[in-house]
Amino acid sequence: MTSSAELHRRRGAAVARGVGSVISSYVDTASGGTIVDVEGREWIDFAAGIAVTSVGNSAPRVVEAVRAQVERFTHTCFMVAPYESYVAVCEQLNALTPGTFEKRSALFNSGAEAVENAVKVARHATGRQAVVVFDHAYHGRTNLTMALTAKNMPYKHRFGPFAGEIHRVPMSYPLRDGGLSGAEAATRALDLVDKQVGAENVAAVLIEPIQGEGGFVVPAAGFLPALRQWATAAGVVLVADEIQTGFCRTGDWFACDHEGVVPDLVTLAKGIAGGLPLAAVTGRAELMDAVHVGGLGGTYGGNPIACAAALASIDTMRELDLSAAARRIGSVLTDRLHAVAARDPRIAEVRGRGAMVAVELVRPGTLVPDPAAASAVSAACHAAGLLTLTCGTYGNVLRLLPPLVISDDELARGLDILDAAFG
Repeated sequence: MTSSAELHRRRGAAVARGVGSVISSYVDTASGGTIVDVEGREWIDFAAGIAVTSVGNSAPRVVEAVRAQVERFTHTCFMVAPYESYVAVCEQLNALTPGTFEKRSALFNSGAEAVENAVKVARHATGRQAVVVFDHAYHGRTNLTMALTAKNMPYKHRFGPFAGEIHRVPMSYPLRDGGLSGAEAATRALDLVDKQVGAENVAAVLIEPIQGEGGFVVPAAGFLPALRQWATAAGVVLVADEIQTGFCRTGDWFACDHEGVVPDLVTLAKGIAGGLPLAAVTGRAELMDAVHVGGLGGTYGGNPIACAAALASIDTMRELDLSAAARRIGSVLTDRLHAVAARDPRIAEVRGRGAMVAVELVRPGTLVPDPAAASAVSAACHAAGLLTLTCGTYGNVLRLLPPLVISDDELARGLDILDAAFG
């Protein structure tokens, strides 16, 4: 079999340099909570393809559903010749997402596409243009979603000009907020909107209920409900970007469920289809149906193979109660990481919800970010066979996203490696 070194040489001659990878080993197989590279080395997976393979790689139901669909047909384009699985996925999303009102869904390929289409829906339905987003936000790599994303390097640097009518306000970031409550942090943000944009000009407020690439920032209790209250009063569409947090990852089906917040639109992707590319916008019927026929769609959106995978993934989540699994994994992760933090002054905070957990690293005794420490810990994990990721506006956050089907043994071995890496 070709070695990782040989594949890396071939990559250098064939793949654009701008496409990066966390590790230099090349994958041969993966299942459950492990990945095996082409040299036969096993990696414990605390990344899950960035929260994508929540049901595990090659989950049995997903494999069976995909195989059966491939044998029937691979593509017709739903906009040309529709099929049942697209409708069935939309039915499931309408039932699962927060809110008991009548809903509609539309399917796309990626999270960025979902976010762009949510903005399209909000602007069309309200007749307004302004979109409010938050510090530390990440929403994608297309032109509009780069404008919505906060972090310059590597996502925005020298790729402008970007789409207009995007307005950024402070996020609730408890570690760095000087003790602001959720309600106080919301007032700080919304006062800026009222003064600098005007609520009557705002089509949508777009927020990740727990920020992903921005550092797994969990807003203070009351922040999201205050945004909901303001948006309702102002006639603004509240859009929850649940692309990384959705589908049991945080211990609920969706992160908004934790505080009972009901968004008008939800953007979905990542964990929806067991590793196949699928995304969606789900929301209030009157908003989604406001768009003219032909205004939403795309050639590959809701591909039948991806839809089959999504239906099988959702069945797996229900059957295995992966929301409960996420809560159990989160408890194990945070207990162990709090023990590490008690002896390592670089750890300013252990945070997250469910199986979406992060460690923020700083210079001891300060809140000055220490990205070098985060990189060093992650590199030590990689050297010992544990796949981890870093994130955060300052690059100083270690994020952990194990598959929700990871075994107790795999989780324990991964945490042993992580504990040693901090040492």
